[in-house]
Amino acid sequence: MKTLIKATSVLALLAATPAMAWEPAKPVEIVVAAGAGGASDQMARMMQAAIQKNNLMKQPVIVSLKGGASGAEALMYMKGSDGDPNKVLIAYSLIYMLPLSAKIPFNWRDLTPVSVIAMDQFVLWDNASGPKTVKDFIAAAKASSSPFKMGGTGSKREDHVLTVFMEKKTGAKFSYLPYKSGGEAATQLVGNHTESNVNNPSENLEVWRAGQVRALCVFDKERIAYKTKVTETQSWNDIPTCKEEGLDMQYLMLRAMFLPGKVTPEQTAFYDDLFKKVTQTTEYKEYMEKQALKPVYLNGKDMLKFLEEDDALNKSLMTEAGFVAK
Repeated sequence: MKTLIKATSVLALLAATPAMAWEPAKPVEIVVAAGAGGASDQMARMMQAAIQKNNLMKQPVIVSLKGGASGAEALMYMKGSDGDPNKVLIAYSLIYMLPLSAKIPFNWRDLTPVSVIAMDQFVLWDNASGPKTVKDFIAAAKASSSPFKMGGTGSKREDHVLTVFMEKKTGAKFSYLPYKSGGEAATQLVGNHTESNVNNPSENLEVWRAGQVRALCVFDKERIAYKTKVTETQSWNDIPTCKEEGLDMQYLMLRAMFLPGKVTPEQTAFYDDLFKKVTQTTEYKEYMEKQALKPVYLNGKDMLKFLEEDDALNKSLMTEAGFVAK
């Protein structure tokens, strides 16, 4: 009888003990769909540092650059990694745009959404010697005998889409020149080889601080939040929205984390918790302000709702711009 009671007690104790939560058993790879030094690479390395410095995970983090074929290399690599919980993609609007423009066999639904961790804003910039307001810039573009040259990163992507819609909204004509990076687009603007670009804040940061370019407006419904002075006279918050300046255009680009398809709910939950902790670190907060990114955290149903709406918006923009491959 005592033996039976003892065995029953052991079974009850085992039943009351929660199962060990899943965690990676080998190094975790953050996959970047771009080359070295770009915004995605910089964000991945910030996350790598935040995780390691704050001991948020036992296993080390490796940043893996797979920017071949305009980022298609990374998308297909993740698609072919079903069930592997040790690979995480840091994604942006490429996940919608590239399959449409290049007809690659990829859909973001092939992967497992984990969380949206930030948003990129876009700014209309011109040379410091150019027009001082959006109104004057558009007037100059309309009056020009040849289309204004707009520099950007890549073809049939965010910068190119914004350029097409500026034409549609204003009637001005632009000649879009794709460069390999936002840094190269900034250099071309400083040298007056282009009249403007629509770089992210961070891509023009140093030349803005040096007084070589002017921030005309931000393509968002609200101003950039940061009020610390970046130049001698201006903070990011001093840049008006494009709508304030009479150009009613808005566009935000997600920065989101995806696992491969066919991973378990426990594995997804581990990374959701991990990235939530990352957004609470000093490294993340300092990076957000330095790069003038918009802090956001979406997961679960909220993330899925956002992805569906953002996918539809990007498809609409790409279709109207004529960028969808036949």
